[in-house]
Amino acid sequence: MTEKIFRRRSVSRRTLLSGTAGLLGGAALSSGAALAQNTAPTSTDAAGNSPPSPRYPDPAWLALRQEQIIEPELEIADPHHHLWDRPGHRFLIDQLLADTSSGHNVTETVFIECGSMYRADGPVEMKPVGETEFVNGTAAMSASGQYGRTRLCRGIVGHADLRLGDAVVRVLEAQIAAGDGRFRGIRHSVTWDASDVLSRARTNSPKGQMYDSTWRAGFARLAPLKLTFEAWLYHPQLPDLADLARAFPQTTIILNHVGGPVGIGPYKDKKGETFAQWKVGITEVAKSQNVVVKLGGLGMTFGMFDFYAREKPPSSTDLETAYRPYIETCIAAFGVNRSMFESNFPPDGATSSYPILWNAFKRLAAGSSAYEKAMLFSGTAKRVYRLA
Repeated sequence: MTEKIFRRRSVSRRTLLSGTAGLLGGAALSSGAALAQNTAPTSTDAAGNSPPSPRYPDPAWLALRQEQIIEPELEIADPHHHLWDRPGHRFLIDQLLADTSSGHNVTETVFIECGSMYRADGPVEMKPVGETEFVNGTAAMSASGQYGRTRLCRGIVGHADLRLGDAVVRVLEAQIAAGDGRFRGIRHSVTWDASDVLSRARTNSPKGQMYDSTWRAGFARLAPLKLTFEAWLYHPQLPDLADLARAFPQTTIILNHVGGPVGIGPYKDKKGETFAQWKVGITEVAKSQNVVVKLGGLGMTFGMFDFYAREKPPSSTDLETAYRPYIETCIAAFGVNRSMFESNFPPDGATSSYPILWNAFKRLAAGSSAYEKAMLFSGTAKRVYRLA
């Protein structure tokens, strides 16, 4: 397989994203910009999870690229999307339905925490339960059948502060109750980098967060409750995750966004070096059978590609070429039974429309067997998130 990275060319438009906080996917530009844990987030709270500008995504720009749907009957269980209502950008049930109904056979989805609708009152550690209550309402609307056959938010991943240690169990139990049978796990972002260009998100995690004994005590509470852990980090942190996975072999860990390869700040103009470091980390993490990888998130604005800043959106063939080294490396390391394609919408909407992205994934899987496709597009997600 090739490891050639798609070459980026200079651009002349969409300057609202270039040289601004938009280029960072919502990343904080100074070390003091990180928000306190579990406070109600603003539009700059998390790298890759916040609109880079009030005009993001740009529907008019995305509409410049239209394609016929590839393999429209292939079942898709989208294991990673968000819902939010933020200044200048709303992505709720209507917007999600517009994407999932755009031509591909999306049968069910999984919501991943993003700091939406936290409770305004009550103990700070319990505020994230409000997000699960909100999303469970969306799931109930979808389950009524009134909004079509796709079962939105059939699985829910929320947040709990693992720095509470053993005391986090109270929050986890509240999340499970709020999910009404749909709650599957938590994500506690551990994104950290020495560069202030990269966000540490709402959790404002310190260096080495995954080694902290109190944090690990909280992590140990997940498996007994049959909860998974979503690992959102940057590629230099992959060795830390490998150590965590070895220490907790009974806990299912889901690595988000192919391990977060970074292409801005100190990593800009070091694409080859970054890819090599990332590949070593991915290979090490994959040795632990309790880790599953999500294939996606490569369209975010802090990553390796600048499609979002070009005159016209990329085609699915463009994305296939660019993403192939990362996707093929992950599948070779994890196998199809521990790999699943993800939309990561709306953040990846900075680069392409929902139908174009899934067309790209189908191109990437074109040489796979029927079984391999079934696992990559729905089977792994259904098993890991217990969607059946």
